[in-house]
Amino acid sequence: MNLKSTPNNLAKLEKIFDEAKYIIRFEKGTFNSGYCILEHKKVVVVNKFLNVEGRINALLDILPAITLEEGFLTPDSQKLYRQVLDSKAEALKEEAIKAGKDAAAKDEAGEKDTDETANENPETPQP
Repeated sequence: MNLKSTPNNLAKLEKIFDEAKYIIRFEKGTFNSGYCILEHKKVVVVNKFLNVEGRINALLDILPAITLEEGFLTPDSQKLYRQVLDSKAEALKEEAIKAGKDAAAKDEAGEKDTDETANENPETPQP
């Protein structure tokens, strides 16, 4: 999802987590992805050294991964939440299509290699 990297948009994303009863903590740590989710405690820890864009991207990655009740969200938050989910679903669909095309191209290239190999080793001529 192309969400502009502004403090206002970051606040909107934080509001969704707040309304869903998740606590967002910006702390230092060694995060491979820039964040950590503690599901049972409803805590999300985001690397505090990320800039606004990094924080927004981390929260956008987290939102589809957690389960939350849309009923607790305000209409504005529900709209943004659905946009994030739709965007993620569309991105996954595009990845699957691309992966299918890549696999088909590899299969086709593999078939061509075996055909070319057969031509390199011609049968011995018969007298």
